[in-house]
Amino acid sequence: MTLPLLSIVVPVFNEEATIDLFVTTITPVLDAITADWEIVFVNDGSRDSTLSVIRVAHDREPRVRGIDFSRNYGKEIALSAGLDHARGRAVVPMDVDLQDPPELIAPMVEQWRAGYDVVLARRSDRSSDSALKRGTAQAFYSVIAKLSDTVIPADVGDFRLIDARVVEALRSYPERMRFMKGIFADVGFRTTSVSYVRPVRAAGETKFNGRKLFNLALEGIVSFSTVPLKIWTYVGLAAALLAIAMLGYIVITTLVNGRDVPGYASLISVILFFNGLLLMGLGVQGEYIARIFAEVKGRPLYLVRERIGCPPPEA
Repeated sequence: MTLPLLSIVVPVFNEEATIDLFVTTITPVLDAITADWEIVFVNDGSRDSTLSVIRVAHDREPRVRGIDFSRNYGKEIALSAGLDHARGRAVVPMDVDLQDPPELIAPMVEQWRAGYDVVLARRSDRSSDSALKRGTAQAFYSVIAKLSDTVIPADVGDFRLIDARVVEALRSYPERMRFMKGIFADVGFRTTSVSYVRPVRAAGETKFNGRKLFNLALEGIVSFSTVPLKIWTYVGLAAALLAIAMLGYIVITTLVNGRDVPGYASLISVILFFNGLLLMGLGVQGEYIARIFAEVKGRPLYLVRERIGCPPPEA
């Protein structure tokens, strides 16, 4: 079987309204680059007609293929499954909503043919995003840059071109709690980037809300930094020094004034403050322990209910 030159990996969840538009838009773009391409949709437990739309698209164009999960696993796992099943010499993960412009694939392929293993798509303008999303994204990239030894490029999502050698390296990462932007950055290889202006969503509605974005950011920090654990050593040291200073103040005040320092309310406030610090520290430890628990169980990363024109990945 001849392997395709280019694989497009597209995780989808309840995207019945966007798949046809996506295929219609991207097909002439891919045909202009090469006839040897495939689109791998990963249906992440959709509750609408997404799977049926993928079947119809495959019947109309056999180069459109699909994987159907047994349940919803989340976008990071769906992206990993798409990479497992992609057979192309170059692979492009992207969103189905056309906020990742298909016309950017051609310049990415040019950079790949010039010798780069990874071609990032960097957002030069995010005006299509809300002010809140832009602000929180900037804050996240600033925090992760200070906490992590892995350099995670700012304003870069999952949209990129990666060589088959990089895909093979990504498949060797065994973790089940996944932050793909960090894993993409961690593999290294020769990297360049192309810039683009991120357009508005072409159809449908985003499935990411504030809670999911917060959990994704938390996953990124916990997966790629141990600073949140180590910082509690310094917090504990600072609390101990503060307690010693307060003790000294009480002793000196008692010796000078001849009586104890009154302050029931202040005492309760101090107790509650340090109890809060202890609970925060336990919470941080709990985040790491929960991930250890998930890893040691060794459950499958995902289960596939059906493949549509898509052969199983090679062992």
